[in-house]
Amino acid sequence: MAEGSSYDILVIGGGINGCGIARDAAGRGYSVLLAEMNDLASGTSSQSTKLVHGGLRYLEQYRFGLVREALMEREVLWAMAPHVISPLRLVLPHHRGIRPAWLLRLGLFLYDHIGGRRLLPPTKVLDLRRDEAGRPLKPEYVKGFEFSDCWANDARLVVLNARSAADLGADIRTRCKVVAAERGAAGWRVTLEDQRTGARETVGARFLVNAAGPWVDRVQAGALGRKDAHNVRLVQGSHIVVRRKYEHDRAYFFQNGDGRIFFAIPYENDFTLIGTTDRDYEGDPADVRITPGEVDYLCAGASEYFRDPVKPADVVWSYSGVRPLYDDGSSKAQEATRDYVLKLDHPAGAAPLLEIFGGKITTYRRLAEEALERIDGALGGRRGPWTARATLPGGDFPPQAFEAEVAALSRDYPFLEPAHARRLVRLYGTLARTILDGARSTADLGRCFGADLYEAEVNHLVRHEWAVTADDILWRRTKRGLVLTGDEAAGLADYLRVEAAAPRRAAER
Repeated sequence: MAEGSSYDILVIGGGINGCGIARDAAGRGYSVLLAEMNDLASGTSSQSTKLVHGGLRYLEQYRFGLVREALMEREVLWAMAPHVISPLRLVLPHHRGIRPAWLLRLGLFLYDHIGGRRLLPPTKVLDLRRDEAGRPLKPEYVKGFEFSDCWANDARLVVLNARSAADLGADIRTRCKVVAAERGAAGWRVTLEDQRTGARETVGARFLVNAAGPWVDRVQAGALGRKDAHNVRLVQGSHIVVRRKYEHDRAYFFQNGDGRIFFAIPYENDFTLIGTTDRDYEGDPADVRITPGEVDYLCAGASEYFRDPVKPADVVWSYSGVRPLYDDGSSKAQEATRDYVLKLDHPAGAAPLLEIFGGKITTYRRLAEEALERIDGALGGRRGPWTARATLPGGDFPPQAFEAEVAALSRDYPFLEPAHARRLVRLYGTLARTILDGARSTADLGRCFGADLYEAEVNHLVRHEWAVTADDILWRRTKRGLVLTGDEAAGLADYLRVEAAAPRRAAER
């Protein structure tokens, strides 16, 4: 077992919370190591509904503080990452039998005014008999409300936080599992295991952060030796993807007869994303899969609204994730708190441990700031909060200038198809030019693996974004898995295996 380096902070977990904390800490001058046992965003953080939102439904549960904090973060995150976050208008059709119209108006009035909205447009009432948003819906839906939230590419937001942390000096290690952590007076002695080679290394850390998401209790029971750990309530949320159900670019906020809500959202240009479900989950989070009952539930719910019913046979892809909610003892999964909880364990004469429970994409940056308040208190502050006005990699353009960025890229690289140029800006922002540097035709981008996925982009993801497998690229970094054939995906996997072996062969020589 190799003896490794020593760090100020070791973060366990490469989801949005772990990467957000690592970035904030590195920017404050701390030495940071982040250990993720799989790929970045391979758990909950790539399985969300892809929204940066306040949580309209939490208003009727009187969780005003939670909603206000989330609403305030929408425009902050949009300005930080205008390539992977964008404004989204949501249409809430109204009919008798659900929440009364006066209650919806009151809720949306609060939604517009308690969160410091500046750039996002306000709520308006729709006549669905005349508005384009009514065309895909059944004729009984004649009235609706339209309000603002934001869409987010969740997995890319995670990777960009990791990339920023690395640029600031953090050591980001994927496929690296924490298998043991021994606590001392001066710090932690942590054993890491490379999941590809089995090699182990021991490193030191003054402060340990357990941000393992659904695995936070398992890290407690395993690496930390706390056999009775039980802090999180695992709640399964599943989504289905179907061919595009309508032509406009707005999303729908639907209310089910059982009181739960779900969304239908434009997805990857040619598809519609429908979800989510909300039910307790028992078992290994790595094994979570959508159930036939969940597919039927989402199809039935959507079919109550759309003229053209959604059938299980229409599903082209589905995904399921486990949300690690803090277990507050609620009787129903949908009633469990969505707020985050941070627990600092710093007894006299022992190294500090911070554990993260709950949280969501929208509030990850604020969670990281609160985590750093506790870290600063234990280690001594280096620099105050800084992330609110710092853009993520590729996001260095005004939040309302996305179309101008697409136009500029198309002008400078005229061989790109319009959809290809737009996709590159949506994923990489100004860093799309790094991928295209020197190219004068698609031939200069190297091998095409299918659709518009070229070797130049794949190499960028491997060299700069920790991509290792075809799934890393097709389902987390790019979502091109929706359009590549099985043979094309296999070709990409073969290419990556050869690329992964090349450095080892060079070292052997």
